[in-house]
Amino acid sequence: MKKLVLVAAIFFAAASASFAQMDISYGVKAGVNLSNPTGDDFEGFDMRTSMVFGAFAKFQLSEKFAVQPELLYSMQGAKYEDSYGTSSSEVTMKQDYLNIPIMARYYVIDGLSINVGPQFGFLLSAKNEWENTSDGAKESYEEDVKDGCNIFDFGVNFGLGYELENGLGFDARYNMGLTDIEDSDFTDGKNGVFQFTVSYSF
Repeated sequence: MKKLVLVAAIFFAAASASFAQMDISYGVKAGVNLSNPTGDDFEGFDMRTSMVFGAFAKFQLSEKFAVQPELLYSMQGAKYEDSYGTSSSEVTMKQDYLNIPIMARYYVIDGLSINVGPQFGFLLSAKNEWENTSDGAKESYEEDVKDGCNIFDFGVNFGLGYELENGLGFDARYNMGLTDIEDSDFTDGKNGVFQFTVSYSF
């Protein structure tokens, strides 16, 4: 975790130095993830609602174009429920990532931008939480599944953003994962996350 944060800090510092002569702003953001992996092995799963938060730097290259690298702590995963007779089972997949999106922002009109860019993710933790019910008796337990997951995740983001003159901003994007979540040749599942955030630029 500390190494990942250090790498991200060096990246932001290098980017700032490279664009030192340009209009640069910094900010923080937080919001909601609606995540549900895509792929044959995740058919029938439900979305998991969770949080995302972090910081960003925006490099305004021209009136119409900006580049915005971000550092986000993103909680992702999915849910699955099954029942049979008087028994039921519910599992919540919880996968936490340190994500580094690099967004290109093209301003259609003042404040409104179309955003697209790659995202590099590093898995911090992966757990499955189970809750089983049988004849009214409940049993809950948790298992660590990080060893069976890919540590690195790569995907593409695309969406819209709107910025106010007072520094407030609103973003809606979709992250389409291109890397399998699990480290296995026998499973098919990639991250798929709808993300809605509010930001503030200093």
